[in-house]
Amino acid sequence: MRDMVIVGLGGTVVAVDPATGSEMWRTKLKGDDFVNVVLDGGDVLAGTRGRLYCLDPATGTIRWQNDLKGLGWGLVSIAGGNAAPAAESLRRQRAAAAAAAS
Repeated sequence: MRDMVIVGLGGTVVAVDPATGSEMWRTKLKGDDFVNVVLDGGDVLAGTRGRLYCLDPATGTIRWQNDLKGLGWGLVSIAGGNAAPAAESLRRQRAAAAAAAS
């Protein structure tokens, strides 16, 4: 997974390149409310309008959706996401690249 900043707002999830600020991908979800986003290993989890989505971090494609039936359309709070494995992998890749360059 490339280094990116994930932003959720207005019913949309956007991936932004932190080095340039350019948009990498954009995925519109159902509704136009606040979007809670969490990195979970190799996935982007997004919650909005009472729904939970799993997005591919490379493309923003929706992998799956759960409508959380019977729970209403309020804000979705997500816990349990773990970006540590992805962050550690990225740290190791950067360290290896720096060692190879010197």
